[in-house]
Amino acid sequence: MGDTLYDTDLLVIGGGPAGCAAARMAAGVGLRTVLVEPDRLCRNLYRIPALDNVLGGHTSGPALADAITAELMGTELCRLELGCHVAELRAYDDHVAVTLDTGARLTAPYAVVATGVGPLQPRDVPWITAPDGLTLPPLWQAGAEEGRTLLVLGGDRPIGTFLRAHPDTGTRLLVAYPAADAYKTDEIRDDPRVTLVPVEHLTLSGAGEVTAPDGLRRRLAADAVFLSLGSAPTAPPGDLVRGPDGYCAPGDQHPRVLVAGDLRSARYQRVMTAFGSGGEAALHAYYAGRDLLGTDAAGG
Repeated sequence: MGDTLYDTDLLVIGGGPAGCAAARMAAGVGLRTVLVEPDRLCRNLYRIPALDNVLGGHTSGPALADAITAELMGTELCRLELGCHVAELRAYDDHVAVTLDTGARLTAPYAVVATGVGPLQPRDVPWITAPDGLTLPPLWQAGAEEGRTLLVLGGDRPIGTFLRAHPDTGTRLLVAYPAADAYKTDEIRDDPRVTLVPVEHLTLSGAGEVTAPDGLRRRLAADAVFLSLGSAPTAPPGDLVRGPDGYCAPGDQHPRVLVAGDLRSARYQRVMTAFGSGGEAALHAYYAGRDLLGTDAAGG
């Protein structure tokens, strides 16, 4: 676009797979971007030891993250603002403005918001009672030591990733999960290292005290407790429309604010869908800036 009224052609908030894909696609159609990320690019990918659902031959999160980072660092039309938070996002009739925690203000005709999600803690879910202030580590931080039994709270999909990353481990997992997580446990249900424990409620003390669906009470003894509760959306403050679950549905937003990646919905949190949504959001900004939306314009 090259519009000198604004700091850049497209603001990208979030440097995960969706934000990086948006910046890379934007560069491919000649748009300048500023990508704002408070941490390192693709930081969450570095926590995924095994991948089996992405193209390109990458079998681990760190390998994929390194490749994405190298690609972005070599993209001339993308300016990186790392180590910065977006303190406020405002959408106007003709542009978007973000204020960073440094006090800097950036403007562009459109913004892609791809800030993703952060991990839930026991206090964040209604089916767990835990001591005040208790914070537990996510499962990806667990080692695969022979003979240990881990109590895993929640049935979210990182359990399958952990098991694939440690195919020969003798670590056993007691997975306590509510009825709402039952569909997530399909991929681990037949793994002999896993014992599934459906619960109505769980109280954390020295060991997990469980109220099962049939009303019986039991205690779960384990060597350590880890979390696989899922995540909560982490949208920046300002002009984003949040649903009752905290997610930001793309169709509910201001026309100049485009949401991509995990922030859209709890249902499509995959690396591949993040790539696609980020690239699509950038193309939407490109076509909208040329009044081509609604036509038969095609991209390469």
